Amino acid sequence: MLRHTIIPLLVLAGTAAAQARTPDPSLARQEGVLQWVDTRIGTSGHGHTFMGAAAPFGAVQLGPNNFNKGWDWCSGYHDSDSICVGFAHLHLNGTGCSDTGDLLFMPTTGEIRVTPGSQENPDSGYASRYSHRRETTAPAYYRLHLDDYGIDVELTATERVGFHRYTFPGEGQKQVVINLFDANGDDRATETFIEQQDNHTIRGYRCSAGWSKQQRIYFTARFSEPVTLEIYKDDKLAEGSSVERGINLKGVARLDDSARGVLVKVGISPVSMSGAARNIDCELPGWDFAATVRATSRKWERELGKVTVKGSDDTARRILYTGLYHAFLQPNLFNDCDGGYRGADGKIHEAPGHETYTVFSLWDTYRAAHPLYTLLQPERVPDMVNTMLDIYDEQGYLPVWHLYGSDTREMIGIQSVPVVADTVMKGFPGIDYDRAFEAMKRSMQSDYKGLAWLRTQDYIPSDKEGESVAKGLEYALADGSIALAAGKLGRAEDARLFGKRARFYTNYWDPETRFFRGRNLDGSFREPFDPFHSTHRSDDYCEGTGWQYIWLVPHDVRGLISLFGSETAFVEKLDSLFTVEGDMGEHASGDISGLIGQYAHGNEPGHHTVYLYAYAGQQWKTARMVRRILNEMYTDQPNGLAGNEDCGQMSSWYVLSAMGFYPVNPSLGIYVLGSPKFAEMTIRTGNGKKFTVKAEGNSERNIYIQSAELNGKPYPYAYIRHSDIAAGGTLRLTMGPQPNREFGAAPEHRPVER
Repeated sequence: MLRHTIIPLLVLAGTAAAQARTPDPSLARQEGVLQWVDTRIGTSGHGHTFMGAAAPFGAVQLGPNNFNKGWDWCSGYHDSDSICVGFAHLHLNGTGCSDTGDLLFMPTTGEIRVTPGSQENPDSGYASRYSHRRETTAPAYYRLHLDDYGIDVELTATERVGFHRYTFPGEGQKQVVINLFDANGDDRATETFIEQQDNHTIRGYRCSAGWSKQQRIYFTARFSEPVTLEIYKDDKLAEGSSVERGINLKGVARLDDSARGVLVKVGISPVSMSGAARNIDCELPGWDFAATVRATSRKWERELGKVTVKGSDDTARRILYTGLYHAFLQPNLFNDCDGGYRGADGKIHEAPGHETYTVFSLWDTYRAAHPLYTLLQPERVPDMVNTMLDIYDEQGYLPVWHLYGSDTREMIGIQSVPVVADTVMKGFPGIDYDRAFEAMKRSMQSDYKGLAWLRTQDYIPSDKEGESVAKGLEYALADGSIALAAGKLGRAEDARLFGKRARFYTNYWDPETRFFRGRNLDGSFREPFDPFHSTHRSDDYCEGTGWQYIWLVPHDVRGLISLFGSETAFVEKLDSLFTVEGDMGEHASGDISGLIGQYAHGNEPGHHTVYLYAYAGQQWKTARMVRRILNEMYTDQPNGLAGNEDCGQMSSWYVLSAMGFYPVNPSLGIYVLGSPKFAEMTIRTGNGKKFTVKAEGNSERNIYIQSAELNGKPYPYAYIRHSDIAAGGTLRLTMGPQPNREFGAAPEHRPVER
């Protein structure tokens, strides 16, 4: 949805000779499903979402950068800001760490300046003030007026090419600053290079280290107007149109004073400058800016149009379709049009026969985003998984948090394992299951972050390894997913081995306090113990408390219930999660947000928790809490997310829950029923199949499932299988204002775990 006024300007289009003409209002007009996308949602508060123009799952995320002022600028942009330092071609969407912001292009007028200045004094550099009143946003189109220069900037993108259109105010000196030194946050240049290839072409590369330890991005920029490149090394003008490599290199593309505007196509590549040029030739050979906006918009329409809804209100539609947009921004393509890519080993690899991806925020996205992809992006899932298997071959273990060519090793667990196992369990084609199984098995038998302890004993000692409880629970979950895959593949011995390891979570259980607790090497529990207390990344949990980590056993919920001794005791503890209050301490993790009692929706470890009631025969309590979270933790405002978007995970929870179900065990292909948000939702699952959830009588009062039918037959179960959804059909739910406590309550109707 577009919130801001469209400012008339002269635009350039048609041919390489940029011409002034009447603005095309259709670039800002969004119709169909795109009218419900508001890219401002999540750009304020702690959402950290991307702002700019991109294609679905594209390599380029082209948008504005602010001065980074801390955690809430992880994406490079925050809605509270009003100073632009340039337009970068790589951005992250919703992460909790800063990186990227590479290849900053900034059009300016007048005196040349090659440093951005500062937040306190932008006039000391080339940065410019702006106002949201003169900013237009859409998935495939971004427009901003730079107040200090009177320049209108318009952006769009294909998968591997960023397309800029700059309109200048009149006569006078004009240039485009290409800043290869600065980026976002902790991303630091380690080597840069820039040169002029001809009167219309500038190319170069940027190597950097930050969250991604070995990142390199090559570019070729083609200008519609002749340019002259001036190169600045260490912010001083160098001689010639090419200099030796350096760390702090910047280019200034000088335009003729009479130029009223210029178009710039910037191809990027993980392989080479010539690869970046070929990507332009492949994806954007012409100069029609408006046609490019429309073509990329159609790609978004096709992807978001896989979901159609009836009922509910406009706010819910905006949240839903913006959530899908956020989920489909990544993982990002990480290869050239010819399929070549740079591997995790730093080497250039020829086309492997599938698309290669990066930006795998797996500790977050294995829970809901990747299961969502198996429903709505089945054609992309094999390529994502085959990329993970390639990464295993190149670095010796499956990806943890792969970012532009290297693994950040951020967070805990190796949670690509449940993602790979899920595709085995769901029978996805195009994947070598033997190769996949060996990659999962060997990764979980590595020495990664405490795993070595599990070769000699059945828990990770808290006095030897930080975040031991969280690691132990995440590893048990991953081992459980391997056990499932082994069973399906007929590997009985591996199924027994990893099935045993999947039960290691029980060794952190304290039956006295009924919490999972850190255990020392001698077997004693760590003291003192406070289930409310958190010390960010420096205790037995990970971005959470003892209260929040009780429930991280999605692969064996019945085993978890047995630790309480009875279903009644389990439900009582789960009930109390949503009401208890306590002091988390002054060093608590900032990620613990979106609180209902001690339930934290703003962070991922608890996203499945409200669905656990169904395993104890009380699906109606799941319905009640799901509807509350849908209504309270998501809005259609810039501060509309309860925590970091985390590369689509926060939005994927909403999308799946609004459908009416959620994958508690992310590797089993079982979705637990909740409370659908819409009267009717239809999803296209591939191969021409459609699955519809009809919630008859659904309203903000009628939130409880009274009865269900699947394809016209009575359906008493509190879950639905992936195979039933993928096959197409209709799940008809009758909704009511009071719980039907019998629905899904019988043991044989509760979610299965095998």
